Amino acid sequence: MIELKAVAKSYGSVTALRTVDLSVGAGISGLLGPNGAGKTTLLRILATVLAPDTGSVHIGGWATSRPAERSEIRRRLGYMPQEPGFYRNFTVFEFVDYVAILKLITERRERHQEVRRVISLVDVTGVAHQKIRGLSGGMRRRLAFAQALLGQPDVLLLDEPTAGLDPEQRLRFREVISKLEPRPTIILSTHQTEDVAALCDGVIVLVAGGVKFDSTPESLASTARDRVWTSTEPEEAVISWRTGEGLFRHIADPPPESALVEPTIDDAYLLMAGRGAVVPA
Repeated sequence: MIELKAVAKSYGSVTALRTVDLSVGAGISGLLGPNGAGKTTLLRILATVLAPDTGSVHIGGWATSRPAERSEIRRRLGYMPQEPGFYRNFTVFEFVDYVAILKLITERRERHQEVRRVISLVDVTGVAHQKIRGLSGGMRRRLAFAQALLGQPDVLLLDEPTAGLDPEQRLRFREVISKLEPRPTIILSTHQTEDVAALCDGVIVLVAGGVKFDSTPESLASTARDRVWTSTEPEEAVISWRTGEGLFRHIADPPPESALVEPTIDDAYLLMAGRGAVVPA
């Protein structure tokens, strides 16, 4: 569904993406990476908001570089940016209706039915006629999610969708994502590794603008096998912390006779993107 070949993007002297080659198929793919890794730039390129400096991007067989094909992509794409640009004096309903018009859902009755559907889906019906300026941060995130779902897109790009949501709202988000029909291709950028473990078929790790890992969550966790151990005292490690049980959990090359434990996605990600991580060429 989505294919990038030799995609690069810089902002002046700052390299955001460096020669990214990536193929993303059906299902939900988690996009992990530290701040500044290039996740938002990658999603903006896929959403056709930005053009890459070099390389090619195809979505559903269409090239983002060709205007006519770019229009076809936009008809089939839902995008939730990290920082949506809201019209603060619009009500929730008015804003989603406005985005629906931009998506060329022009027949009024059909459009309003679709607006009500996505508002209900993300559970903001109770504030549908409230102005956006009066909404909490979590409500605004849900509103941004609602507009991305308009028109049942084939491709859904979500940039930090659970940021600012409380635990109940995050579970509601997972429920909505897992029940979308027909199933879109979803790229979910997040700092929450538990969202990846709970939802994603695949995971991509970006480090310093390059793809460091691209496979399944299970395969990611396995990259830390034999590199995670616990002890009763602090030890030298790439990353180490005291757990709730009072033991120290360490991630690095363990010393002999260490008490090795089963690694998690968190462990592998911290090892891959934390202190001492190797920057992709």
